Amino acid sequence: FLYSYCGLCVFRKQIETGASIVTGTRYVQGGGVHGWNLMRKLTSRGANVLAQTLLWPGVSDLTGSFRLYKRAVLEDVISTCVSKGYVFQMEIIVRASRKGYHIEEVPITFVDRVYGSSKLGGSEIVEYLKGLAYLLVTT
Repeated sequence: FLYSYCGLCVFRKQIETGASIVTGTRYVQGGGVHGWNLMRKLTSRGANVLAQTLLWPGVSDLTGSFRLYKRAVLEDVISTCVSKGYVFQMEIIVRASRKGYHIEEVPITFVDRVYGSSKLGGSEIVEYLKGLAYLLVTT
């Protein structure tokens, strides 16, 4: 996985804002994806819109994983997470948001892998929907 220019941006944003978590997002101005077909883009965007609508996490990209956590925050939030895979990325941000942690976003451009293939398939989508329902009930 490659992300454009965001490593320093994440650190800078954390220092400037004092955020507990800074997350790279594909879904704000300046962010995006490169190398995905239309179906993959629609799946990712749809998963995030659905989560936004049901969970109101205050973050535009719940399925991304380019993040910087303050250690104490990560230790606190991760101890309450039960999910795995794509759902874990969503759960950790939703739980941090519910606990009142300060979360900031920076735009990233995700560049698809050159070797191998995505793990995203039908079973992962079903697990994502089950995880979404679980978070809706438990948070």
